[in-house]
Amino acid sequence: MTKRHRFLFRLLAVLLALAVLSACGIRRKKYETPITTDSKQPDKTLFDKAVNDIEKSRYEVARLTLQTLINTYPDSEYLAKAKLAIADAWYRQGGTMALAQAEAEYKDFITFFPTMAEAGEAQLKVAMIHYQQMEKANRDATHARRAEDEFKQLLLQFPNSPFVEEAKQRLREVQEVLAQHEFDVGKQYFVSRQNIRAAIPRLKDLTEQYPNFSQADEALWMLGQSFEKGGKEFRPKAAEAYAKIVSDYPLSDRADTAKEKLTEWKMPVPDAKPEAEARMRYDLEHQERRGMLGRAMGAFSKRPDVSMASKAGEPVLLPGGRPGEAGMTDVRAAPADAAGGTGIRLEAVPLSTETPAGAAPVQPGQQPAAQPAAQPPPAQPQKPDSGGAPTEQAAVTPPANTPAAATAPSSDKPADQPQPNAKNSKKKEKKKKGK
Repeated sequence: MTKRHRFLFRLLAVLLALAVLSACGIRRKKYETPITTDSKQPDKTLFDKAVNDIEKSRYEVARLTLQTLINTYPDSEYLAKAKLAIADAWYRQGGTMALAQAEAEYKDFITFFPTMAEAGEAQLKVAMIHYQQMEKANRDATHARRAEDEFKQLLLQFPNSPFVEEAKQRLREVQEVLAQHEFDVGKQYFVSRQNIRAAIPRLKDLTEQYPNFSQADEALWMLGQSFEKGGKEFRPKAAEAYAKIVSDYPLSDRADTAKEKLTEWKMPVPDAKPEAEARMRYDLEHQERRGMLGRAMGAFSKRPDVSMASKAGEPVLLPGGRPGEAGMTDVRAAPADAAGGTGIRLEAVPLSTETPAGAAPVQPGQQPAAQPAAQPPPAQPQKPDSGGAPTEQAAVTPPANTPAAATAPSSDKPADQPQPNAKNSKKKEKKKKGK
C-alpha cells in the first residue's frame, strides 16, 4: 500500500466515524430562543417540550406538539414563536422536500409577523435554503439566482436587522458564483470563437452588475480588446473600459498596461479611487486560499468555491436585468469601411428572445435569416350554384368589363364566328383552279 493510499484510507475512516457519531445523535445542537420566562402555563410547557424534541432531532414529534399549541391556545404569547419553531424544525431536518416546506413556513411567518425582530432571521433562513443548494458556476444557477434575490430582499426590507452584515457577505459569495459563469461564457466567446458580437454584451453587463467580482479587471480588459477589434470608431469605448481598470482596480496587473494604452491614444488617464484601492488591499489581506486537500475534495463536490469572493465591497442591490437576459444591449457585426482597416463594424441593437413564427432560432454570433416575402393567397374556386356544376374563376382571361379586356387585340370577324385556318384557304384555292 502506497503512502497516498494510506492517506486516503485514513481520511475515509475519519469521515465515516463523523457520520456515525452524527447519526447516533451525539452532537446535540442547542435550539436558541429568546424566551426566558419561567412561567408554568400549559402553552409554555408544550413549547419547551417541542424545543427539547428539536434539539434531539425528533422533528416530527416537535411539529405535532407545536401544532397542538397553536390549535389549543390561539391567543398564546408563544403563538409566533411556535410558528417559527415549526419552520426551524423543517430547516434542521434538511432534504429537498423539508427545505421547501421550511421556506413556505418562513414566508408565512414574515407575512403574519413582519414587525417582529425574528422576521429578519426568517428571511435570512429563506436565503440560506437556496445558498446551501447552490451549485458550481458551470452548473444550474437556479438556486444561486434565488439566493441572490432573497439576500437582496433582506437588505432592502430589513435594513436594521442584526443579520445585515452576514447577508452582505453571503450575497458577495453568491454574486461571485454568478459572475464566474458569465465570465466563463464571455471568455469563451472572446478567446475560443473570436466572436466579439457575443462577448461584448456579456462582459459589459458583467462589469456593471458585479463590480466586486474577483476577475472584474480581466473582464474589463477583454471588453476593451473587443472594442479595439471593432475599429477606430470604437476606440472611445475601449478607452472607457481601460480607464475603469485604472480608477476602480488600481492594484490590478492590467492597470499599468491600461495606462499605456490611454497614453498612446492621447486620452486622459484617471486617478485611482482611494476607496477602490482600500477595498482591494483589504481583500488581498483577508483572502482565503484553499489548501491542497481542499482543492482535491472540491473537485468531487458540487458546491462552488467562494474563497475568492470580496470581503469589503458593497454588493449591487438595484434591480435590473441579469447578464444574458432579454432587454440587454447586443452588438451586431457588419462589414466595415476600408478606412477602418479591421473588416468589421459594430452596431448596438437590443436583444430579444422572440423568434418569428416558422423561423429557426438565431445562435450567438449568427445573423438572422431573411424572411421570405409574403405571397398572395391562391384563387379560391367559386361555390357551385344550386342544381348546377361548379364554375372556376378564369385565371388568365379577364372579364370583358375590365381595362385588361379593352387592351386585348381586336378582330374583324365577329366573336361568335370561327376564325379561318390554313386548310380551309387551300381548299378554296383548289376549287377556283378547277373552275
